[in-house]
Amino acid sequence: MTTWTNQMDRLIAPAVARSEVTDEVVVGAGRLADTGALVRRMTDKARVLLCADDEGFEAAGHVVKTSLQAAGFEVQAHVLPAAPLPKASVEEAEPFRAALAADPGLFPVSVGSGVINDLTKYAAFKTGRRYVTVATAASMDGYTSAGAPLAENGFKVTIPTRAPIAMLADLDVIANAPAEMNGWGYGDLAGKSAAGGDWILADALGIEPIDDVAWPMVQDHLKGWLDGPEGIASGDHDSIARLYVGLTAVGFAMEAHGSSRPASGADHQIAHMWEMEGHSYQGRKVSHGAAVSVGCVASLALFDWLVDQDLSRLDSDAIVQHAPSLQARELTLGKAIPDKKIAEKARDELEAKFATPAVHAARLRMLRSDWPALKDRLETHLYRHKTMADMLQKAGAPAYAWQIGVTSEHLLATMHAAAFIRRRYTIFDLLHDIGQTEAAFAAVLPLLTPQSAELAS
Repeated sequence: MTTWTNQMDRLIAPAVARSEVTDEVVVGAGRLADTGALVRRMTDKARVLLCADDEGFEAAGHVVKTSLQAAGFEVQAHVLPAAPLPKASVEEAEPFRAALAADPGLFPVSVGSGVINDLTKYAAFKTGRRYVTVATAASMDGYTSAGAPLAENGFKVTIPTRAPIAMLADLDVIANAPAEMNGWGYGDLAGKSAAGGDWILADALGIEPIDDVAWPMVQDHLKGWLDGPEGIASGDHDSIARLYVGLTAVGFAMEAHGSSRPASGADHQIAHMWEMEGHSYQGRKVSHGAAVSVGCVASLALFDWLVDQDLSRLDSDAIVQHAPSLQARELTLGKAIPDKKIAEKARDELEAKFATPAVHAARLRMLRSDWPALKDRLETHLYRHKTMADMLQKAGAPAYAWQIGVTSEHLLATMHAAAFIRRRYTIFDLLHDIGQTEAAFAAVLPLLTPQSAELAS
């Protein structure tokens, strides 16, 4: 097995060299005290705005602050409450943005996990600053990405920003993070399998070709990163390091491709719906990684259904003849997404990807003629949903909707709504193109709900 240190040399170092934004990535045990020297290499400013929440500051902020001060920086800490969890929204980034806007001499340093990094990234971009991120958990793939997935006026989008100029991850800190947080990161990484299936569909239909730089950065290594999920739950350093390297590589793949396509498909569409709803379970907002984890299993179940079909026998003329018009689709959207602000944004996404009858017919012809080869590509690439669910649960991540307080009815409603919120072509769009959305949803829903003693346990 390739070690994580080898991947740092052979995968991450070339990605840093290729990056137009990130100059340095530091990963290793006991590296937290090196933060001050790293930041000093990145800026000649004299003052630092340390951005964190209570939990991130407790995990690493004290050591980071001391290290920054030892490097000659004056440190101004802006620490958000961790309860309730900070929201991944433009509005939540405002305190950081305002502090930077008020003082051009401040250099931002993020100390925390996903949301804090994204809030700092957005605030730094809006004020024309570079920033350094210090990771405290292997909880998501956005540390090194160029986008900030934040809600704006209630609708979650990936806002184009800039990746950090440098990133530091102390493996001792990350291994000691709450086990559920690293489980969330495993779930976010697992979602790349389903997202890759979506990209295969888009590539096969001539909608969005696979990128020969971003694809191998993620997909050539994904199964190795996901091996040994038990090590994630137990806090094994090598397992956590391998996970963190994978998440870091995904971030660079998104930067290389210029969008989140290498990392995000139907799995994220499902997750984003719950995030926009502010879905909570047991008194806590469900994390991004947990939502993606569940979305991944649901997406893979749909792919399981798909590869069992014979699309070479599609009645293309009948499907196109009975396909709903754009206006009919907009009516369906309005019923699926009752929130008017979200529905308005989703309508733009629907209009951008709506296929004319001619385009629709051409896609069906391609599916009919190319189905055997496409089916083989999908089966070679994808995990079966039950296999992935077992892996996720061994890693300490949720796999089924009921594990995050989502009922079967809620899950079905989410899948109907999620199909509309991105113009990106995913399995939701293919199911619509072949006229089988309802059949597929009806087939997989019982597989995703606790109908058996095995699941219920």
